Amino acid sequence: MENRSLTAEDRPVPVGTANRPLTFGVEEEFFVVDPRTRRILSRAPEVLARAQGLGTHLCGEFTGAQVEANSPVCTTAEDARSFLVTARGELHRAAADAGLAVAATGTVILGDPAAASLSEGRRYAAIAAHFGALRDSHVVCGCHVHVGIPDRPTAVAVSDHLRRWLPFLVALSANSPFQSGRDTGHASWRTITWNRLPSSGPPPLLRTLTEHERAVRGLAATGAILDRHMVYWDIRLSDHLPTLEIRVGDVAATAEEALLFAILTRGLTTRALTDVRAGAPAPAISGPTLRAAVWRAAREGLEGVVPDPLTGETLTASTAMERVRRAALPGLALTGDTDLVSSLLDRVLTSGSGAHRQRAAYAKRGRMTDVVDHVLTQTREGLTTVRCR
Repeated sequence: MENRSLTAEDRPVPVGTANRPLTFGVEEEFFVVDPRTRRILSRAPEVLARAQGLGTHLCGEFTGAQVEANSPVCTTAEDARSFLVTARGELHRAAADAGLAVAATGTVILGDPAAASLSEGRRYAAIAAHFGALRDSHVVCGCHVHVGIPDRPTAVAVSDHLRRWLPFLVALSANSPFQSGRDTGHASWRTITWNRLPSSGPPPLLRTLTEHERAVRGLAATGAILDRHMVYWDIRLSDHLPTLEIRVGDVAATAEEALLFAILTRGLTTRALTDVRAGAPAPAISGPTLRAAVWRAAREGLEGVVPDPLTGETLTASTAMERVRRAALPGLALTGDTDLVSSLLDRVLTSGSGAHRQRAAYAKRGRMTDVVDHVLTQTREGLTTVRCR
């Protein structure tokens, strides 16, 4: 990319104080499952109709086989934890009332994603018509973390700094080894199938808001997006809120792992914002190098090696998670979350990733229905039900 002098629009604005924790929010997507056949069912409206008390924080998704929980703006880890536990509990109760269940897994374990009916709305119909069989790439469940950033030029700069950590976050969140009754050979198949979309995957190194807007216009001009909401980069700017959305993760197997992912992501974003304000340049990692590192992390999760796209090293899971924890440490210290993240990371490394635990459930008897039952239990009861490997 050419070097250009920054316009006033491009310059990050030094808003706020370095001592103020960044606000954040968490989105989680879940599949609606028949607890008898363990297959997905397009009956999300029935679950949502029975849900109480959380209002618009629970909603539908691209297909009728998916539901979503969106947290309010959070300031503390406890804010997020309370919502994550409450939302999963309410979705479980509402689904059970309808004779259904909700499953926290990134891909469809049993059932056909192509058979999931579209949710109502002209936009979803237009996407399905435009992208053909690629519509199935939307039938996945992720975890998205929104972090409050003061202005759009700063958000672009922070995004550039965060790109390095995408493979680490993919490995940590890997929770989708199976698709339609088959082991895909990947720990996060959601990452692979989602990245088939032409506007998804790691964002380019943008440097300025002007370059960001040029990239978005290019996607629109080629037909890769129908509107700005279809910019599906793993890190993207919100068009209507002062936030940066980090959307690289599979939906977490448990509420505790969702909390870990969210507060670690906020810690990394806080560190990146500090570096931006200090004038530190973002790592100049090429797009192909980063995409390859993300693929390797998606293939192996925490049970293999994690590539560091900046140094070129392939790291063991424990080394990789220590590196990302240390990077986030200034942000975690600011919010008092250092011990919580360390404790949860230790627990996940001891028990294995969500993908590892799904495969372990299958290995016991070779039954895919056991995998679904395992996922339903984790979704409902949390990390306390998980045994160390």
